[in-house]
Parts: sequence; C-alpha cells; structure tokens
Amino acid sequence: MAAKVVECKARVEAVRSLTPEILEADFRLEEPAELLFDAGQWVSVPFGPKTVRAYSIASVPSNRCLITLSADVAPDGIGSRWFRDLKGGDVTEFKGPTGGFVFNRADPRRPLFVAEEIGIVPIRSILWDLYETGFGRPARLIYWTRDPSWLAYDAEFRHLTRRYPGFSYHPVVREAGGDWVGEKGEAPALVDRLVGSVDGLIAYVSGGGQMIGKVREVLMAKGMERKAVKWEKFW
Repeated sequence: MAAKVVECKARVEAVRSLTPEILEADFRLEEPAELLFDAGQWVSVPFGPKTVRAYSIASVPSNRCLITLSADVAPDGIGSRWFRDLKGGDVTEFKGPTGGFVFNRADPRRPLFVAEEIGIVPIRSILWDLYETGFGRPARLIYWTRDPSWLAYDAEFRHLTRRYPGFSYHPVVREAGGDWVGEKGEAPALVDRLVGSVDGLIAYVSGGGQMIGKVREVLMAKGMERKAVKWEKFW
C-alpha cells in the first residue's frame, strides 16, 4: 500500500557539503513524528501559494524519524537559495511522500541503475534500502557526472561493491585530470558497451530528460521494451 501524503514539519539537524555544488541536509520530523515512504520517493517544499520545489529523499525508509534531502544548488534559483541558507535548528515544512520511482521487489528481473549528477539521490536511497534489507541479488549502477568532483556518494558506492559482491559500480565522467582511473565519456555510450543482453533486465534511469531518452534508445535498440525502463526526470 502506498504511503499517505501528509503535511510535515521538521527541524534541521545538520547540513553537509557533498560536492562543491551539492548539499545534503538532515531533517528531524516533529509533526508527525515519523514519515512513511518508499525508497526513491520525494517531498515538496512550498515557496508561496503556487511555487514548490521537489527534493528526492536520500535516506532509507527504515529511519522514519529523520529524513535526508540532497540538492544541486548551482542553479541559484529560489530552491537553491533556500537550501544554501539552511542551518541547524531551522524549522521547515514540506509535503510527502510523492513519486512512483520505486523498486518492485517482486520483480525477478535484474536491475540496471543509471544516474546523472543529482539524479543519483533517489537511486542512492533505493540501493541502500535493498542491500540493507537482504536483497542479495546482482545490481549495476552507472553514474555519470561532468567531472570527478561531482560524484556525490562515490565512496559509499565503492563501499557497497566491497561489501556486496553482486553489486557493480561504474562511475563515468566527461572530463578528468590524469589521475582519474575510471571511465570517461557519456552515460548512454557506457550503457551500450556494458549491457550485452537485455533479457531479464529492468532499468531505472534518473537525471536529465536528454540523458534518459538516449539511454532508453540504447536499451530499446538491444530489444528492451519501453515499459521496462523506469525513469525520474530532474530537468
């Protein structure tokens, strides 16, 4: 059963910088005392009667009393400025949870996750939720950013590969210095190269609409059905 959308009031416990332009904030729920949500969902923060901004939940559903939100504050819009100004003790209101970008555990297909920059946030929640609750099946993550400094949660995903042999992580960047030892290029090209057969595969793609469309085209060219590509569009 889907979690009910509710009005929430929460207090900021901590704000952290994950990359030069990506911030992460912890919110302790006050009213109600906990929030039921599925990994991959988001909440909306109001900025006036007709202006809201959506933020994917980065934390896992097992912690119902504290949720973590992450945001790319580079655009410097109303939501970016609000997130930059957050400090411990601030009280904020939001509504949630919302969204259908969630993993179906009853689906026997092996998952491929593809993320572009801030689109990693819902996938981070899904992956930690899966492996912390005994998923035990193989999964692959392809994570694209413009350069290595934008790879939020990179250390966490590398830790997951060591802890769970069935999980494979493939960071890919457009530009990097000589000390970069990972993949260089674009996400769709890496998907094309790494994915052989799409039999028994389901994809979860999160980021910009252009990237989502290109990844979908690559997978469909290999024989995947359109509905087997789930997506969450950030811009």
